[in-house]
Amino acid sequence: MRRQLHIGVVGEQDARPEMGRLAEEVGREIARRGAVLVCGGLGGVMEAASRGAAEAGGVVVGILPGTRAEDANPYVTFPVVTGLGEARNVIVVRSSDALVAVGGGYGTLSEIAYALKLGVPVVGLGTWELSRPGLEGDPIVRARDAPEAVALAWEAARSRVYGRQRTPTGEEE
Repeated sequence: MRRQLHIGVVGEQDARPEMGRLAEEVGREIARRGAVLVCGGLGGVMEAASRGAAEAGGVVVGILPGTRAEDANPYVTFPVVTGLGEARNVIVVRSSDALVAVGGGYGTLSEIAYALKLGVPVVGLGTWELSRPGLEGDPIVRARDAPEAVALAWEAARSRVYGRQRTPTGEEE
């Protein structure tokens, strides 16, 4: 039996309303596809994505920076207390098969950096653009909207976890 895919959603804690709407739609799409949403478990983009997933009947894992499960936003299904502060960002990344970055401040940038370093695919919606000498293009896959972002993250996660498989007729599954 295949395990559920885990798609992380990262973004700013003090999200602007348009970023909150995008994140909520991302969460809803993740749940609709049957994936587990992984996030930092607090407010802003994390809460909006959690709300979208929970309202669509999905499962939300919140990786919390503190030591109290009660600090999780009300839509988190499974709060994971770490006591690690921002260092919990690497746990969010390690627990995800792919990430969707919605907007974001420096904490989001650190999660994007961990993901890229660890080989976790990143899809961006209005988030950081990365460049440096010697780097060919931006390593973040860009999406136009929430459904496209989740579709891209879903395919990247699926390939990463299951690899490309062929049906008996030779078509890719």
